[in-house]
Amino acid sequence: MSQPHSGGRARAVSEGVLRVVFGTFMAITAAAVLLYSAEWFAGLVVILALFGAREWHRLVRSPAMRERAELRPIHFQTVITAIAICLSVFLLLEDMILPAFAVLAVGALVSFFFAKARDDNPLWHAGGVLYLGLPALALVALRTSPQGALIVLGMFLIVWATDTGALVFGKLIGGARIAPKLSPGKTWAGTIGGSLCGALMFAIFIAVLGFDVGIGALYAFVFSFVAHGGDLLESMVKRRFGTKDSGAIIPGHGGVLDRMDSTFAAAVVLALLVFATGFNPLFGGQS
Repeated sequence: MSQPHSGGRARAVSEGVLRVVFGTFMAITAAAVLLYSAEWFAGLVVILALFGAREWHRLVRSPAMRERAELRPIHFQTVITAIAICLSVFLLLEDMILPAFAVLAVGALVSFFFAKARDDNPLWHAGGVLYLGLPALALVALRTSPQGALIVLGMFLIVWATDTGALVFGKLIGGARIAPKLSPGKTWAGTIGGSLCGALMFAIFIAVLGFDVGIGALYAFVFSFVAHGGDLLESMVKRRFGTKDSGAIIPGHGGVLDRMDSTFAAAVVLALLVFATGFNPLFGGQS
């Protein structure tokens, strides 16, 4: 009777170790590329978006398409999304903002009509171009702004600490769930604990920079709920299509979409704050 229980616990520990190891590796890699140069960071963003595109278009297939062994149409949808994102990021690096958004819009339209011709959830496939493309543009735009590397690094720290804290506090405390139908494992304890971790991590970051720690911590606590929202949004999509994980490319984490969902939402919201209102998310220095 005890052997299955021990085996399950060992498997859970192994998965947890994998999650920590690969999560740490990815965080260090992302931070290093981010700080090295805007161009290299843009390249990393595009690569992640391309893997995410493959996962998205496989995820949102219609039931009829899922039953077919031939996946070529899904590859075509991925190529459409890939081309749109690559071109839009390149244009943004050349400071051609409106053409970059126009390319994404055209990509979404092409994806829509291609999927519609095959009766394959056209709105979902077209939405994938924007779901991946807009965060890609937001991340690159933030990185190329004044103090861009620090702004994006600060956002990463909030998201990473929030995700990690939510997992730890959720496992340790458990309790009432926020949205059992969307994400059975997401609890109020994990959510609040994750937000507190995000606030603490960002406060340390701001303290190292010598800026306003108090207001920075408050901002991070509030902003962390955007990360929670991004996680719930992807959970909603996966529930809609009856899938637990978007992929299995990252050991201990699942797919790229599973790992990046919080970051996608945070990047778009932060870009709107910075570029539409002139908000300074570092609370000090030159904005």
